[in-house]
Amino acid sequence: MSEAENDPALNARATPSGSGKRVRKLLVNLTVVVAIAYTMAAGFMYLNQRSFLFVPTGELSDPAEAGLDQVAVETVTMADGTQISVWSAAPAVEGAPTVLYFHGNSGNVSTRASRFKQILDSGFGLYAPSYRGYAGSEGSPTEVDLISDGREHFQAVAALTDRIIIHGESMGTGVATAIAADQPDTDLLVLEAPYTALVDRAYEQYPWLPVGLLMIDQMPTRERIGNVQVPILIVHGTEDFVIPVEHGKRLFERAADPKEILIVEGAAHNNLWSQGLWPAVLDAWEKTKADE
Repeated sequence: MSEAENDPALNARATPSGSGKRVRKLLVNLTVVVAIAYTMAAGFMYLNQRSFLFVPTGELSDPAEAGLDQVAVETVTMADGTQISVWSAAPAVEGAPTVLYFHGNSGNVSTRASRFKQILDSGFGLYAPSYRGYAGSEGSPTEVDLISDGREHFQAVAALTDRIIIHGESMGTGVATAIAADQPDTDLLVLEAPYTALVDRAYEQYPWLPVGLLMIDQMPTRERIGNVQVPILIVHGTEDFVIPVEHGKRLFERAADPKEILIVEGAAHNNLWSQGLWPAVLDAWEKTKADE
């Protein structure tokens, strides 16, 4: 028998102890559990991603109930046969523009009634579609469909007037930018609390997930805004924790002139209208008229 075989210390180092084996087994089992949990979480997020992004709630009310007697509720049929509800009203002042309004990801068109009243009280026209899958409209919302529908809505407005303001609110800023990038005859693009891309915001919220691979509706506004050839007004609040103000600032840097950004100190995501947004739009509209 060799000297090594008779050395207990060498034998102890060569053969793992029972406790060492248990630790390694525990680590392997823990790794497997974590991997399974991560895969399940990623799968859940992938399968349910649109329910997080699109949050239609409530019923579509009668505009008259909100004091908007001049607003009509239309049913517009898209190219693929999907029926979409639209709140619309012609301008009350000759030469005034019509606002093509793309709302945010929650609620429905009728929850924006107080905003629409300000628009109409200014003598402007209104064309506010309810997204697919939202109150009053058929279908299911996707990035591709919302942009496709948006182009059809723009053509419907353009058939009635050549003065158009495209207004995007929160999630609607991605749709609005995509439409404005294709329509150089637009008078003004207004982006209320915009994002650089939905996938960018998703990464900020879920940095542990490969959102770039999982996310279907990425809405890369940052890639589209450079193609917009019309005046742009960006309005964002410093206390916006839904879409941080840095998103608006980065979009402003990428946008071409003429452009303007209004950073509202202390404003959050949903109160920009009570913090001077509409007067800023009116000022921007007056500037576009002065440049004609």
